[in-house]
Amino acid sequence: MSAPFTQSPPGGFRIITADQRLAERRGIKGVLAGGSGIGKTSQLWTLDAASTLFVNLEAGELAVQGWPGDEVRVRDWDLARDLACWIGGPNPAMRDDQPYGAAHFARVCAAFGAPSALAKYATVFVDSITVASRLCLQWCKGQPQAVSDRSGKPDLRGAYGLLGQEMIAWVTHLQHTPDKNVWLVGILDKKLDDFNRPYFALQIEGTKTGLELPGVVDELITMAELRTEDGRPYRAFVCTTLNPYGYLAKDRSGRLDTVEEPHLGRLMEKIRRPLPGPRLDFAPPPAPAPAAATDTTPDATQEG
Repeated sequence: MSAPFTQSPPGGFRIITADQRLAERRGIKGVLAGGSGIGKTSQLWTLDAASTLFVNLEAGELAVQGWPGDEVRVRDWDLARDLACWIGGPNPAMRDDQPYGAAHFARVCAAFGAPSALAKYATVFVDSITVASRLCLQWCKGQPQAVSDRSGKPDLRGAYGLLGQEMIAWVTHLQHTPDKNVWLVGILDKKLDDFNRPYFALQIEGTKTGLELPGVVDELITMAELRTEDGRPYRAFVCTTLNPYGYLAKDRSGRLDTVEEPHLGRLMEKIRRPLPGPRLDFAPPPAPAPAAATDTTPDATQEG
């Protein structure tokens, strides 16, 4: 789970005791991936509407029409970045001329109001990181890094390089939001590698974000269609890296089973439960039982 950027006084140093660390309530940061139309946005219905902020980038709220919670509509990257700064607070590692620094936070608070307005929200539901990457790429194409110094023509390599930096900085800042759950919704694609073998990847512009995102967030959950033994389809959350389906998944809490009920609210409740035992079992699986020996002695009736 995440830790806030401001863990000690400016220029100071302190050791956080075990009691203090265990008493902290930290937010869960995760990615909810799945195919288009599987029901990712509809997971809003499983969350407490009074304490959930819906950050709508995709304009796909038809699935949650009538949901009684608060919503913010984002249509450009500048607003997406300002909103992340307002939610996550200032990052003391950033200079005043950099995004997410103290100067950026002060400017955003002057425009949006005091961050205390966000105190009522326990969960921020961002739909979707796929669209966020497209808005970010459009913004990057208009920056000086996306123009060749020699020819003055657009430089796509520079634009995609800036895209990776911007997206990871945005996700990392949300990751450090204190005491709030942040869920990023993303579309999952099924692709084929050079050997025609299927694999799954997040639908995000560029490659850097898709490769580094699983290492940033606490949870990576794939909402998928699975089938029972008799072939009947059902929806489920695939939650652990070692799963027989090949889906993208990760559970930093150690509390989730490979397949969980597709209910985001109850999933977070399970993540917050005390661990019943060791987090991980490093023992190898039991060896299969040896096959029964077959009698190779010739039958007496076949002799001669």
